Amino acid sequence: MSKNTRKPVIVYGASGYTGRLVCEYLREYNIPFIAAGRSADKLNAAMQSNVAGIETASYEVVEVEHSVKALTELFKGASVVLNTVGPFAKFGPEVVQACLAAKCHYTDTTGEQDWLITLDEQYGEKFASAGLLLSPGLAHMYTTGEIAAQICLETPGLDTLDIAVFWGGSPTIASTQTILVNAAMAKAYHLQQNQYVEWQPDAGLYQLAIPGQHELALALPWGGTSHPVWFKRDPRVANVKVLGGVFNKPLMLGVPQIVAAALEATKDMNPEDRYVALAQTAAGVMNTMPPRENPRINKSVDSVHASGPLGRAHCVIFGNCNYKQTGLLQAFAAHWLLQQAPKRVGFASGCQAFGHHELLGALRGFGLVQAPVLTVQV
Repeated sequence: MSKNTRKPVIVYGASGYTGRLVCEYLREYNIPFIAAGRSADKLNAAMQSNVAGIETASYEVVEVEHSVKALTELFKGASVVLNTVGPFAKFGPEVVQACLAAKCHYTDTTGEQDWLITLDEQYGEKFASAGLLLSPGLAHMYTTGEIAAQICLETPGLDTLDIAVFWGGSPTIASTQTILVNAAMAKAYHLQQNQYVEWQPDAGLYQLAIPGQHELALALPWGGTSHPVWFKRDPRVANVKVLGGVFNKPLMLGVPQIVAAALEATKDMNPEDRYVALAQTAAGVMNTMPPRENPRINKSVDSVHASGPLGRAHCVIFGNCNYKQTGLLQAFAAHWLLQQAPKRVGFASGCQAFGHHELLGALRGFGLVQAPVLTVQV
């Protein structure tokens, strides 16, 4: 494959649901990009049928083998790689290694806590030494809640974060696969006095009071999420717990049962066979792309209670279209990195790399979230 000297941004996994939205917002920022993946036919079909306004975008489609060598060759000459190919713990290492070799900034949309810990511990210093950003989990389910947490932490003396993330809609094919595989292959942690503490695997569903509604909502630790990893090295924060879910109660009631059955059926398999079996189960649960989001239906709520010995703050961000939020956040990251260095290199969250007010401004500017609702007691 010839060296890339044409487009500064590469969307890897561009034919997937989230990848298409990333391309859509890159087009809105007028950023030339390469839509890359393993099948040129799928990429071309996705661009032509599922990316609004694609006829006015500057892009090209590139089919690439999923190997460090092939990806490195493709990434050479680019500045930023936006990775949407999960499960990331399985398919991410080749992309990260290729970014490092090609000297590209890296972002992804992961919710896999074990993948974040791996990136932090194994690749963070390498990216920092190269002056490159390594920013996983740049997505609604993690970043919008992090924005609310950072707003709370503007009040000094708060060291504990209690985070709830909810959205309306169905998981994508890739998200369903990640949920099942991650539940089976990795532990979930919260942060307690700056140490990772495992969530009880049999804790079941939690009932949460969600701002803006009278009815209680059902939640899960959802793999632990990104926040405990991001805040582990924040000197202001000692404790982080995160729960999340969808507003659809029947779907939430079914998730633990599906996961438990899949775990039981695959418990004696070797890791590779177990992955294949879990992927097949996930395909049986969700094998079609969800419809394009409708802001009247696909609403989101990110709520953060922050507390300390003598103070409290509560921040809520109401929004809509969580996958569109993810697409925009990825495109904004590329927009920033093409013009200036991130606020932090190496392993960093979206807020640490670009600033929480800056990310909030982008989400508000595109009409995806309301102004945060903040209450403080000190």
